[in-house]
Amino acid sequence: MSFSELGLVPELLRALEAEGYTQPTPIQGKSIPLVLAGHDLLAAAQTGTGKTAAFTLPILQKLAGTAPRPLPRVLVLVPTRELAAQVCESIRTYGRHLPGFKTAVIFGGVGMNPQIDQFRRGLDIVVATPGRLLDLMNQRVANLSGIETLVLDEADRMLDMGFIHDIRRVVAALPKKRQNLMFSATFNPEIRGLAQTFLKDPVSVDVAPRNTPTELVAQRVHPVDKARKTALIAHLVKEGDWKQVLVFTRTKHGANRLSDQLAREGITTAAIHGNKSQNARTKALAEFKAGDIRVLVATDIAARGIDIDQLPHVINHELPNVPEDYVHRIGRTGRAGCEGEAVSLVSGDEREYLRDIQKLLKREIPSSVVPGFEPGSQPSAAEMAARASQPADRPPPQRQHQGRRPGGNSAGNGGGRNHSAPRGAKPGGGGGGQRHAQGARKPQNRNPQQGASNRPR
Repeated sequence: MSFSELGLVPELLRALEAEGYTQPTPIQGKSIPLVLAGHDLLAAAQTGTGKTAAFTLPILQKLAGTAPRPLPRVLVLVPTRELAAQVCESIRTYGRHLPGFKTAVIFGGVGMNPQIDQFRRGLDIVVATPGRLLDLMNQRVANLSGIETLVLDEADRMLDMGFIHDIRRVVAALPKKRQNLMFSATFNPEIRGLAQTFLKDPVSVDVAPRNTPTELVAQRVHPVDKARKTALIAHLVKEGDWKQVLVFTRTKHGANRLSDQLAREGITTAAIHGNKSQNARTKALAEFKAGDIRVLVATDIAARGIDIDQLPHVINHELPNVPEDYVHRIGRTGRAGCEGEAVSLVSGDEREYLRDIQKLLKREIPSSVVPGFEPGSQPSAAEMAARASQPADRPPPQRQHQGRRPGGNSAGNGGGRNHSAPRGAKPGGGGGGQRHAQGARKPQNRNPQQGASNRPR
């Protein structure tokens, strides 16, 4: 099947061809005709399957066939600022040969005046996180009475981050007659309940088994003592000559500490998390995509929206508390038809987390000990010398966000209020991303190479 067979207009086909995209992914092939036909949609797809294009392409085509109107006609709600910027970039990329649609990306962390000006000058498409959008609505700046299409992207993550009440308040301000599109990594009971509230006679599209990572990701586990995890990461990166590695930590403090330690091993690295400014995060991500940084250390929330077509390696420095988050993490690789590798470093106190993950996957992840890093073995002289040269770790700062709305800025996600600066089509510029170019914490209580691709994201 080709994109032309889906009924897309020549202007969109030109943009897709210019990006090197030739064939739709399964989620695109199934969703685009349904959206063009006006159906409400409940779609489940793994990360990296092209869901952003699955709704942006038909939305752009529908707008192209209508006359300009004074109020926004499309609202896309997303959980994080990174994802908001990614969606806005896709809209501008695919719509560049269409009439000049006005698109704005709205989230916190910067002053409101530029965003207020965008609404006053008129917009066609608004991509927003719920908190800042509500701020603008409360100031009677964001008039959403003309919305014809509502998209809830990564709805499962928005529920996890506590945005359900914000979402309900936004939806209450929309016209009752509209098209609703909901995209989620899973069809869990909470998502189905949300769908019953917002969607009208939706068509369900499920292109992958529930909670199953892509088949293109090779997974493996390395048992190792907690104190030697950083040294093992440095060993894997250097011995394997890995050029682009995304490493997950459970906490923001852990991300900073690991980034500092890897820098002392001579590995260029940066850390991104919710306490970083948007300029710093954007700059670090741009340098990572460009290959100027070998290792990007990230928390789960900060990694949402990281979209690199050919990211080859993901490492779990610590296993996540929630098994489903493991699927989201390793889904950063193995995207757009490219193979990837996900490595998890598992210490003795994480065995229960590993069992829960394998139970979710309904399979055992291959495990092997890296020679020289056997659990219980002594660190090498080089490791001991490196540890001796490191300053004592500082304790993580006390959290000071009591009383704020769930998902607020200090919690580290991008969807609450007072979040990051809007950005244009391409990341870059401004701030520092804790970049280094020099030569663990116990699990908490359990709660829940850049390159071209032939498929759009």
